[in-house]
Amino acid sequence: MLSDKMAQAASKTCEICISASGSQYCLECEQYFCENCKTFHNRQKISKTHQFQSALDVIPEGKSKCKDHNEDVSFVCNACNVAVCSSCVTGSHKRHDFSKLHDSISQLKATNEQELCRKVQEATKNMKRVEEGLNTFDMKVEVVVKAITENGSKIKAMVDTHIAQMIASVKDQSRMERDKMTKIIADTRMDLKVGSDLDKTMYELYKTRHDDKLLQSLQKLTDDIAKLTIEPITEYPDVFYTAKSTNDHDIKQLFGTFKISDVRTGETGYRGKELHKPNSENKQDMKPKEQGRYLYRCDGCGKEMRTYK
Repeated sequence: MLSDKMAQAASKTCEICISASGSQYCLECEQYFCENCKTFHNRQKISKTHQFQSALDVIPEGKSKCKDHNEDVSFVCNACNVAVCSSCVTGSHKRHDFSKLHDSISQLKATNEQELCRKVQEATKNMKRVEEGLNTFDMKVEVVVKAITENGSKIKAMVDTHIAQMIASVKDQSRMERDKMTKIIADTRMDLKVGSDLDKTMYELYKTRHDDKLLQSLQKLTDDIAKLTIEPITEYPDVFYTAKSTNDHDIKQLFGTFKISDVRTGETGYRGKELHKPNSENKQDMKPKEQGRYLYRCDGCGKEMRTYK
């Protein structure tokens, strides 16, 4: 499509000499010139300040016509914010402030290019800041993760130490009670040995003659049996563990806390909104006032341009 338009523009004939190819386009006169006629045009006092552009850059669209006079629209009434023709300037818009349509378009182009360049530069700077901030944020996250890990390892070490101490204490105290029971067993074995010896003595005495010596021996045996005392065990040792109720909240209380602040951005302008599509039809270059915005069709690129009041 663009190549077709460029071919059409390049095939234009010079509107002055009507013989050579119109390779140049005067933005002021809105006419095609050949190179020679362009040189002559620039030498004229009245037109020496006129600006030219290559005919290849001109999109051949029909000029907007004034609805009231059917003439080419070439001015902008700044008071009424409408595009007007030369008859409107001396007619219904008399004494109003005007500017050339081309100048308004050029001003909008320059303003848009400058503003877009500024915003691109600003976005580039913002992206660099965000990338640097992201790197810094990642390093801070690593520091926090390391701190949490070290704190967790410290708490784990404390828990392991406490567990080892508790187990050692259980073993020490249980060993003491076990030693007591072992001594009781040893003493009981000695008592059994004494009892067994007394039983043998008693058995041998029963075999002897019943005389005064037997009586004396039995009396002594009675005393020895009386001396043999068996201590009863009234209570056996016991061991048990009472676990303390611990929930997730109790575990969290052992640790510190962390906080990550939110990312905050300002207004994003037209981001996410549907962009206006250029109108392919040849409509009025300027649309009526709409919420303080005014639309122009650029003669150079064909795009609709906005200005704000």
